Amino acid sequence: MTDFVWQPEERAGVFHLPVRVYLEDTDAGGIVYHARYLHFMERARTEWVRFHGIALRAGLDDNISYVVQKLAVHYRQPARLDDNLWATASLVASGRVWMEFEQQVIRQQDQQLLASASVRVACVSLDTGKPRALPDNLKSLVKRQSE
Repeated sequence: MTDFVWQPEERAGVFHLPVRVYLEDTDAGGIVYHARYLHFMERARTEWVRFHGIALRAGLDDNISYVVQKLAVHYRQPARLDDNLWATASLVASGRVWMEFEQQVIRQQDQQLLASASVRVACVSLDTGKPRALPDNLKSLVKRQSE
C-alpha cells in the first residue's frame, strides 16, 4: 500500500479528489457500502468549488443552498478497506439554476473505474427550498469551465 497524499488536482478539466477507504465506509466484509460512493462524489463536487476559490459558507450566509435534483449511478466493481481512490467531478452542462456533473470513483493503484454517475445539482433558497439563480461567482466559474 502506498502512502496516501491528500492533494486535489485538476487534469484536462476533470477535478480529482483523493479519498482513502476507512473502516466506517465498509460492511463487515471490508467492501465499500454503496451509499458511500455518493459521499465520495459529494466531497469531490464540494472540493471542486473550493478549489476554484468559492467559499460555500458565504453562500449559506446569503441564503443559498444546493440540492441533488437528479442522480444516476452505475456501480461496476467494489472498493475495499484501505483502497486509495480518486473521486472525480467534471462539469458537463448548466442552466440558470442547476449544474450537471459527470463523476467517477477510480482506484488509484490500477486506475480501475469502480463507479460512475451523472449528478444534477440545483441552487435553492435555504429558507424556502425554492429554486433560485446560481450566484454570480458560480456563474463565472461555470462560464470559465465551458470555455
